[in-house]
Amino acid sequence: MPRVSDRQRIAQDIRDKISSGEYAPGDKLPSLREMTGHYGVSAEPVRSALLILQAEGLIEGHQGKGTYVTDPNRGS
Repeated sequence: MPRVSDRQRIAQDIRDKISSGEYAPGDKLPSLREMTGHYGVSAEPVRSALLILQAEGLIEGHQGKGTYVTDPNRGS
């Protein structure tokens, strides 16, 4: 069984939390520092995971303000 990379594991965990409603549209995600501690990794895999989720349209980053769950209904 192939090993899942840290960034894939983190991205999937955040995806699961969004789909379960634990992170609702408009919610601010934990800080980079909080996530590195929670997942037990350096900042790089967390950043990579966030970039994946941003590309998927699930989250959006706001410089200096944090990263937020997007509202899937907002653009329609």
